[in-house]
Amino acid sequence: MVAHASSPSGVPPITLYTSATCGYCVAAKNFLKSRGLTWDEVRIDLDPAERERMVARARRTTVPQIFIGDAHVGGYDDLMALHRAGKLEALLDAGQ
Repeated sequence: MVAHASSPSGVPPITLYTSATCGYCVAAKNFLKSRGLTWDEVRIDLDPAERERMVARARRTTVPQIFIGDAHVGGYDDLMALHRAGKLEALLDAGQ
């Protein structure tokens, strides 16, 4: 299942691969929501083909796996490290 949301103008599409029982997935969505961002959510627990696609794309088996445009951010901890390092904005501004 893929849930779609519209992204703010100029922001590359954000894709989150998630599962229902993932606390870090919830934390990542809450962080993005607090920034006024939207994302496409791909539930790998509902669709085995999406899980295979995520593993092929991210080379990781855990969720969440976060992509901004074609850039693989990684999981929640990676997203927060990028934010703390001041490098998240550059990825978000890449679509402008």
